[in-house]
Amino acid sequence: MDVGGPITSYDVCHMTLFPEMNFAIFLAEVFFCHTRFLLRNLLALKLHRPTSQVNMVRVALVHVLIPFCLCIILAKSGLFDNVLVDLTYDHYAEKTIEWLPAFLAMPFNCLVNLGYIVMGTFWLFKRIGPCDSRECYFKDVFAFMAILYGPIQWIRLSSLSRAPAVLDQWFTLPIFAWVLVWCHFTEHGWSPLHVLITESLSILSYGLALFHDLGFDTALACHVAGAVFTGVRIQKSHGDATTLRHLVFAVLSCTGFVVLKLLDLSLAQNWLFRNLTGHFWSKVCDILQFHFSFCFLTGLNTKGMKTS
Repeated sequence: MDVGGPITSYDVCHMTLFPEMNFAIFLAEVFFCHTRFLLRNLLALKLHRPTSQVNMVRVALVHVLIPFCLCIILAKSGLFDNVLVDLTYDHYAEKTIEWLPAFLAMPFNCLVNLGYIVMGTFWLFKRIGPCDSRECYFKDVFAFMAILYGPIQWIRLSSLSRAPAVLDQWFTLPIFAWVLVWCHFTEHGWSPLHVLITESLSILSYGLALFHDLGFDTALACHVAGAVFTGVRIQKSHGDATTLRHLVFAVLSCTGFVVLKLLDLSLAQNWLFRNLTGHFWSKVCDILQFHFSFCFLTGLNTKGMKTS
């Protein structure tokens, strides 16, 4: 594999056909193949003067789509065929409705994914400062992550295919990692290398799922703990009463997201959760977690800009 150029479908097929290739070496090659392009683009942001008219929405979209497409290629390659994922409706408490089309088989659990798109679009167009500011870049990347995450979950429920199930798990990790990246920017300023390393390590951490059934859960627990710890720490040094309220709501929403999802089948025994199940409400909490994270992080940035 030529590490000087982009990863091609041939390279991915080669990895699939020759399983003896060391997984760590393969991921290292993937990392270095795409590092140069991303780092060059991130450095370009650093070199722009504050008065430069940079289309941050376009830059953010490109920086989200590159790893997004790479993950799709790898998920479709068969590399994660042994990863433990749920591929039947038996794992969900909501009953399927046979006469509805597949994309509405579980109507509430399917339609709730529109919330990610609506919430992400709202924040994408919400102005928090100059359109060419780096604060807008961080906001726009996070917004695009939310917008793309909703359809992946919807496709997973409608198709029950392995690739969307893998991507549903996988994309959760860099989303939580972006909170760490954004907090680092708020504390220490713009660092392209930190952005690249943090997000790359987050994406690579999904490799743990290949070695143990609890690999993804371990990686996710570390990401959640890191995001919460970093949020609490930066609140102490840079926050105020408003950002504290948003942080508390974000953490409570995160707790609801985890607990309600784990108790989905158990809660269905109570009539309150038979139609709007624990999984549905966990997604509502996840959307709220996104929203209050936006409120918290943009609040810190707005406070910093006013101070400056």
